[in-house]
This record gives sequence, C-alpha cells and structure tokens, in this order.
Amino acid sequence: MNFLQPIGRMLLTFLATAGRLTLFTADAVSHVFRPPFYLRILGRQMIDIGYYSLPVVGLTAIFAGMVLALQSFTGFSRFSAEGAVANVVVLSITRELGPVLAGLMVAGRIGASLAAEIGTMRVTEQIDALTTLSTNPMKYMVAPRLVAGVVMFPFLVLVADIIGVFGGYLVAVHRLGFNGANYLQQTYDFLAAEDVNSGLVKAAVFGFIVTLMGCYHGYHSRGGAQGVGTATTNAVVSASILILCFDYVLTEMFFTK
Repeated sequence: MNFLQPIGRMLLTFLATAGRLTLFTADAVSHVFRPPFYLRILGRQMIDIGYYSLPVVGLTAIFAGMVLALQSFTGFSRFSAEGAVANVVVLSITRELGPVLAGLMVAGRIGASLAAEIGTMRVTEQIDALTTLSTNPMKYMVAPRLVAGVVMFPFLVLVADIIGVFGGYLVAVHRLGFNGANYLQQTYDFLAAEDVNSGLVKAAVFGFIVTLMGCYHGYHSRGGAQGVGTATTNAVVSASILILCFDYVLTEMFFTK
C-alpha cells in the first residue's frame, strides 16, 4: 500500500493550500469594506495595474483581432461565407479573446510584480515591521490591490475590445478588400449588450484572481531570494490556470440556456 502514500500526501497538501487560500481571501475581502482606507495606495495601484498595462494589452488585442480576421476569412472562404468575418471577430473579441488575453498578459505583468514586491517585504521582515507599527498588512497591502484589480480590469478589457475589433477592421478592409462601411455596419448590427457585459464581468473576476494570486503567494513566500522567485512563478501559473477555469464557468453561466 506504499504507493497510496504519495497520493494521500498530495491530497492533504492540496486541501491545506485550499483552506489557507480560502481564509486569506475571506480576510482580504473583509478588509476591503472596513476603514481605514489607504486611498493614496489605491490610486497608485490603479495607475500601475490599469494605465501602465495599456501598451501590452493593446498590442495583444490588435494582433489578435488581425489574426482572427485573417483566419476567419481563410476558413469561411471555403464555404462562400466571407460575410460572417465581421460577426466572428466582434463576438470572439468581446466574449472571449478580449478578457482572456488581457487577463493572461496582465497576470504575467501584475501577478509577478505583486508577488515579487510583497514577497520581498516578507523575507526582509517589512511585513513584521508593519504589524509592530500597528498597521494591518492585509489592509495596507492586499485590500488596495484587490480593489484596483477589480476596478481597472474592465476598463482594460473595454479598451482591448475596441482595439481588437479595430485590428480586424484593418485587415478586413485593407488586406481582404471588404467595404469599410459595410464591415462596421455588420459589426454594429450583430453586437449585443450581453456580449460586452459578459466580457466585462469576466474582466472583473479575472482582475480579482490575478491580484489575489499575486498577493497570496507573495504574502506566504519563504526562504529568501529563492522563495520570492518561487512565489512569483506560482503566482503567474496559478492565476493563468484559474483564469482559464473561471472563463469556462462564467461562459457556462452566461450563454447556456
């Protein structure tokens, strides 16, 4: 029965980690709604998460829209359905590619940054110093970052949707020979408010996941510089996996009748 020991050990480790993450999440969310509120830190995090992430999100979105238009035209031309390119591009961008690609790219940037920053504070005992100074680390470090992630991610995804659709427009009009006015009219007629709203809800959830994973792994990092590196890697990997998992769950909730 020795082969069962690693399985049991992995199961117990998983349950312990899930419980610790649940308690951490509950504690962090509770501090979001209780004073004092550190508005200066919140504003700085909103700029860092939102404004400084615009270049990478914009580049990802515009090339995703361009490739999607090109591939859609290549596939639909086999069935003489080239007119559906605009519909596919706008639905794919607003429902899926905009939120998911923005979440994954910002997870690599912000999740790693948060884990490294908070992890460095942990291993250098700055978090212990905050506790000594009667400052709650969860309220000072974690709560503002969670709020900034939830607030700024929908704006990032909204910008990504616009840029992604514009990328598809560029390829369709200037590369594939579509009429610009007809392409825009088809995009406008086919797009529904539910498509955009579902993407924005996904964005808020993904923002919470990215900031939570970055703060959690950084807060529990141990072992000096090596521990900070491990926490950074774990933050990006776990955030990316959870984004893909919750993307399916939210899609099931929105679009399954």
